[in-house]
Amino acid sequence: MYRPRDIIETIAGNLRRTRNPFGIPNALVNRWWKDADLPKNGEALLFTGLMYQFVPYIETATGYLAKFEDTPWAEYLRYARWAPSTLSGLGLALITPGRDKRKFNRTLQNIARILTASRASFYYRPELDQYSGVLLYDLGDQKTFENHAHWVARRLTSAGVKKLITVDPHTTYALKELYPKITGAHFEVTPYFEKIRIPARKTDRTVTLHDPCFYGRYLGLSDVPARALAALGIQCRKVEQSGAFTHCCGGPAESISPKLAGEVGGRRLAQLSAPGAPIVAMCPICLGNLRKLGADVEDLSSILAENLAA
Repeated sequence: MYRPRDIIETIAGNLRRTRNPFGIPNALVNRWWKDADLPKNGEALLFTGLMYQFVPYIETATGYLAKFEDTPWAEYLRYARWAPSTLSGLGLALITPGRDKRKFNRTLQNIARILTASRASFYYRPELDQYSGVLLYDLGDQKTFENHAHWVARRLTSAGVKKLITVDPHTTYALKELYPKITGAHFEVTPYFEKIRIPARKTDRTVTLHDPCFYGRYLGLSDVPARALAALGIQCRKVEQSGAFTHCCGGPAESISPKLAGEVGGRRLAQLSAPGAPIVAMCPICLGNLRKLGADVEDLSSILAENLAA
C-alpha cells in the first residue's frame, strides 16, 4: 500500500493548480462533444463531471502504481507532488492509449443520444462541465474539496444554471448532497436514466445489474435503472448484495492500493457472476475496475443505445 498522504497531496496539488486531479488540461480530457451534435439551449445542463473522460487516465496511472506497490520504488511517490502539474499531466495524456479515450467518449455520446431520443430538454456547454472534486472528499481532504466545490458552484450559478443532468453516481452524489451543504448552492440534479422515455421493444435479454455504492447505499436510486431496462423488455437477475446493501467494486481504493482494490473487486465480481447473466454497470469507476479483473462488463448506456439502433 502507498502512503495515503503522498497520493492525497499529489491529487490535491494538481486540483488546486489545474482544476484537474491529474494535471491534464481539460481541453485534452473533455473532447467527446466535438463529434456530437449537441443542443446549445435547453432546460437542464448535461454535466458529466469528467468522470467517464478520466477513466482511461486512471487505468494508465493505476497500472504503474500496481507495478511499484510494495516495492522500494513506492517511496519515491512522495516527490510526485513537487512535479509541475501540467508537465506530469501532459506526460500521462501522451502515454494513455487513444483507443481507450475514444471508447469512453462514445459512452457519453450514447448518453446524449438517449437523452435526445427521450426528448429530454438539455444542453451542453463544455466550459461549465468541470470535475466535482469528489475524489478528495472520498480520500478525506475536506478543505481542498470544499474550496474546489465553491469554485465549481460559482461558475454554475453565475451562468444561471439551475438544473443538471448527471451521468455517474459520484458526481450525482457530490452535486445533490454535498454541494448544498458546503456551498449553499442548490441545483435540481437528475441522473440521465431518470429521463429515459424510449419506446419499449420486445426482447428476451437478461442482465445482472451492478448497483454502485452511491446510487444503492446513499441515493436510493437502484430501482430506477432496473425499471428503465424492464420497460425495454430487459430483465435483471437478482444479486444477493444489491440496493442499500450493495458491495463496493473496489475502485475508490485503487489510488491508494491497487492490490486492495483488486481484492475487494474480486469479491464483488464473484457476487455479480453468480446469477450467470451478462454484467451491466452504470458507473465509470466500477466499469473500469471490474474490467481490469477480467470481467466482460457493459455500461448501461450501451445497452440503452443498442435499443435505439434496433
